[in-house]
Amino acid sequence: MADIAGTLREAPMTKTTCDVFSAGANAGNSGEAVSDASDRTGSLASSTCKAGNVRRSKLARLLALVTVAVTACGVSGTLPREYTDKPGPTTPAPERFYADPDSLAAAWVRSHPDDPMAAEIQADIAAQPAARWFGDGSGDIGPAVSRYVAAAKAMRRTPILVAYDIPLRDCGQYSKGGAASMYAYRQWISAFAAGIGASQAVVVVEPDALAQLDCLSAQAQSDRLDLLRYAAAQFKGQAPNARVYLDIGHSGWLSTTVAASRLAAAGVADVRGFSLNVSNFKTTVDSASYGRSIAALLAQEGLAKTFLVDTSRNGNGPLASQWCDPPGRRLGEEAMAYADGGVPEMTLWIKNPGRADGCAAAAGTFVPHLADRLIHGT
Repeated sequence: MADIAGTLREAPMTKTTCDVFSAGANAGNSGEAVSDASDRTGSLASSTCKAGNVRRSKLARLLALVTVAVTACGVSGTLPREYTDKPGPTTPAPERFYADPDSLAAAWVRSHPDDPMAAEIQADIAAQPAARWFGDGSGDIGPAVSRYVAAAKAMRRTPILVAYDIPLRDCGQYSKGGAASMYAYRQWISAFAAGIGASQAVVVVEPDALAQLDCLSAQAQSDRLDLLRYAAAQFKGQAPNARVYLDIGHSGWLSTTVAASRLAAAGVADVRGFSLNVSNFKTTVDSASYGRSIAALLAQEGLAKTFLVDTSRNGNGPLASQWCDPPGRRLGEEAMAYADGGVPEMTLWIKNPGRADGCAAAAGTFVPHLADRLIHGT
């Protein structure tokens, strides 16, 4: 399919990204605020092979609006300077991640096929692999997770999931909620892990839960660490093939010493590593430097850990300290794993682009104009 690959070439290529958005998955939300949704089966099945930041080709927009299957793999190119000029990931791995056909972005496109923004939102956001968030509005969590993982497996893709139900979530702010008690959380996270079972998956555990410890009382801090240790043990025992990462905020939040200490106290020994920059805008370079420093501190304690970085909205980096739906941000690198053991070992879209942080709309709401701004960097 070299001719198709050539048509997609509107700008210099940076790397190969080949992903498929598939049919059939359990419905549900993927964002900071998780709400109930009924089951449904999608019918959209197409594949798109993109090079680097080539996002707005006319062909891609056309493919986004029709239900056809196009195979356009095999395009190659060079890696971005930020990776070739410094240690870290260098070789993209052949792993392919799952794009949720029932994400809010995909649902919006299906409901607004004639909207001028629909084609770009489909091609540049809805068709891209990203995480599905599970929380207190996800219904019976075991079957919900199991259905989602099974849908990804059927497409030979790796699903990305977020567990987001810790009690006293988000310190009562925009994404407040979570399990009603420690007992309820233990039941919930155990069922979550069981839902994955022996399948392959990437799991980010409780974004901001460790970084926000300071908002809790001493007893609540102890309880939270206990719950995170329990969660880590559940994934280790019930989901042995899942790559699990405890979240530790972003490079502008905690010192590396505090971050490493909290990860160790939360049971990082039982999981693969930690996640950075979830729902934030720090650059990949800054996040990678911060993460390597944390990993080095953990290694001094006998804990050899790696990490992933959320690149969903970091294409333009942060706007000072603004974190709540700031203008002028841009989509970052699409989902990628690296084959050479580099750190970070993955750059993924954990935040779903276009879903509000809580300022432009209620947290987790899909706002098409936010999505459009991220596509164009405005």
